[in-house]
Amino acid sequence: MDRMLAARLHVPSRTLRVEEVPRPRPGPDEVLVKVEAAGVCLSDVHLIDGTLSPVLLREDTVTLGHEVSGTIVETGAGVTRWTTGQRVVLHAGELRDGAAHTRGVDYDGGWAEYALSSAHALLPLPDTIPFELGAILPDAVSTPWGAITATGAVRPAEAVGVWGAGGLGVHAVQLLRAVGACPVIAVDPSTAARERALAVGADLALDPADPELGARVRTATGGAGLAAAFDFAGVPAVREQALSVLAPKGRLVLVGLTDKPLSVTNGTRFSYLQQRILGHYGSDMPVALPELLRLVQGGRVDFSASISGVLPLTQAARAVEMLEKKEGDPVRLILRP
Repeated sequence: MDRMLAARLHVPSRTLRVEEVPRPRPGPDEVLVKVEAAGVCLSDVHLIDGTLSPVLLREDTVTLGHEVSGTIVETGAGVTRWTTGQRVVLHAGELRDGAAHTRGVDYDGGWAEYALSSAHALLPLPDTIPFELGAILPDAVSTPWGAITATGAVRPAEAVGVWGAGGLGVHAVQLLRAVGACPVIAVDPSTAARERALAVGADLALDPADPELGARVRTATGGAGLAAAFDFAGVPAVREQALSVLAPKGRLVLVGLTDKPLSVTNGTRFSYLQQRILGHYGSDMPVALPELLRLVQGGRVDFSASISGVLPLTQAARAVEMLEKKEGDPVRLILRP
């Protein structure tokens, strides 16, 4: 077949449509992947609602989807590493013309029946890992992994807080547990999210509206405060609260995206305590993704409970609506062509 279905976002009008488009053909050093599973991320929601905009997109329309797994069906000239039939997981982005491009944002992604990938921007997906689980690793799991291990440089026995126990934050709790952080404190206004955080290994789960939050954090950390705090919510009030319970020389890592200003109410206190605020985006995919595949395959972590539902590609708009409105409190929804 020369045609395929794809969920395409017309960026100027923020209109999402599932439409028939030409099936791509792999060029030199490219492979064509039959998509088996594609994750629906809050970033996709923000692209549709206009909170986020592509920076490097050359066209006015893009196929969404940066969390993709599938099977190779065709290889381009010069490709020797890959063969048809191999199960793979695609990187969430790649370098193009010297700049980092995000799949499904700056170039066509995986909300489609088929997706193109550079031969160096994907990895084998072990038979023991389902496509649905493999698909979420390149962002929903690798982004918190990079924030924890690289940007935040969390060490064993450090006290850590996670604000926002949703699609990324709940994985951060699991990964912090895996690297030995202690205690791991989750903060979320949703009762269901707090319960979910406790179920995957949080030592304490707090409501940000709790007037005793500061005291509870101090008690849990022996009065020291948090060595590291992670904002997965992208909310100014969250950042202010996290700073208030940060230990001397503590790190606040900003993972949640927002276009709102960043401010520090008490600059003198912040400087005196030698605290740091660190921005984080994505992960070093060639490093993070192989590490996570080993951890999942080795049984060190299990994210299968994060797959909250699987919908057909034709219901992409419905999946976006469910995530935006938090219907059923989803962690990750999957589109299956």
